[in-house]
Amino acid sequence: MILDILFINDVHGYIAPHSELFYDENGEYVAEAGGYARLYTKVEEIKKNNPNTLLFDGGDTFHGTKPIVDTKGQSLIPILNKMGFDAMTSHWDFAYGPEHLKNLTSQLNYPHLACNIFNQNGELFTSASKIYEVEDVKIGVIGVAAFIVDKVMPSSFAGELSFTNGIKEVNEEIKKLNKEGADLIVLLSHNGLPQDMELLKKIDGIDICLSAHTHNRIYTPLKVNGALVIQCGCHGSFLGKMKLDIQDGSIQSHQYELITIDNKIEENAEMKALVDSALENFAEISKNYVGKTTQLLHRYTTVNANLDELMHQGACFVTNTDICFSNGWRYGAPIAEGFITENDLYNMAPMNPPISVVELTGREIKEMLEENLSRTFACDPMKQMGGYAKRIFGLHLNIRIENPDGEKIQELFYKGDHLEMDETYKTSFITVQGVPSKYGKNRKESEFKLIESIKMYLEKHSPFSPLKNPTYRLV
Repeated sequence: MILDILFINDVHGYIAPHSELFYDENGEYVAEAGGYARLYTKVEEIKKNNPNTLLFDGGDTFHGTKPIVDTKGQSLIPILNKMGFDAMTSHWDFAYGPEHLKNLTSQLNYPHLACNIFNQNGELFTSASKIYEVEDVKIGVIGVAAFIVDKVMPSSFAGELSFTNGIKEVNEEIKKLNKEGADLIVLLSHNGLPQDMELLKKIDGIDICLSAHTHNRIYTPLKVNGALVIQCGCHGSFLGKMKLDIQDGSIQSHQYELITIDNKIEENAEMKALVDSALENFAEISKNYVGKTTQLLHRYTTVNANLDELMHQGACFVTNTDICFSNGWRYGAPIAEGFITENDLYNMAPMNPPISVVELTGREIKEMLEENLSRTFACDPMKQMGGYAKRIFGLHLNIRIENPDGEKIQELFYKGDHLEMDETYKTSFITVQGVPSKYGKNRKESEFKLIESIKMYLEKHSPFSPLKNPTYRLV
């Protein structure tokens, strides 16, 4: 029997074609990609050629763009149900709280799987796994949600839920599914590629791992302890297709392709109508030009990101600060050289948070940045938490990422001099992920929201040209 397993992850609300970052021998460039109407066309083409096809969503589905955030994910329901997914798992999908996510997933025609989320009474928040029968083959699928939801995300995400790394629970689910006659075991995980590979080293019995969270574009499956591991970039710009030849209940061979969802793929008319309906009230922000940029802006890098610099310049402009912090968010489409639209700004942070200010000592700043670097570059993958390194404006760091935790910063500069540990600095930040609440004093929200602040900055400083001196220097 030939089985096709299709997979997308980290779409982050990019329901229509959008700008995507690509690379060639000359460096980075932007091209149009993605959109559920093109994804649907490709999925249906594959299903037509092979009805023995399963389609999975790795999560980060109900958050990431203004049309999706403003409706708290509700506008996605008709689109997702038409796609014909077989299961999903989650991370940013908890952005509106656990009960709202439960309400959203109750409207789907497929399950939300996660074996590692628990209510206060110890019961599972949602189903842990499911068996799919394709011809005479039983495929057991185990879900693992992002284990960081209750650790580094805003507290409203998890509420009173607790999240584990899934190692214990996955092992138990494998035994359960095997007893129920599963021939193959698929892990649908949003823990991240390093974390999934660590889990696979410790657990036997997984055949396929569909990995999400870290936005890796894997063109050739990785193999860990007998499991084939794939991950498919982000924003719905790529579709993973794993073709398995299964005989006598075991995989005899596999073929894999990471398919770019580009403009060569025709948009399905019915799906496009659903997408257009979801975008109907948001058309103007894509036509409203708010400034220009002299170069390509993006945040696809682990340390320095010029897209976030634009965000920080706006925050500093309205708060009269010269240091700013924000989270190392992975989501967000790039902005090509040229015009910047209002929609581009919302793609940076679709929740349009207020700009906040806080007073931090130099010692607190160093401690906060060391904590973040340790979480980003921890040797133990299960201690890696977050997106990329914290985004910073107004400081410069010489770092050695291979150093022990707490000792990764070699030098920390402010205006050309070493940051004074006992000096107090007025700083701005964007969301509690920028400056966790345990740090600083005199913390307060300003009267300005992020999109407004960037617009005000661009009114005075367009075209925008990123600084040439990077925040992080690897030494």
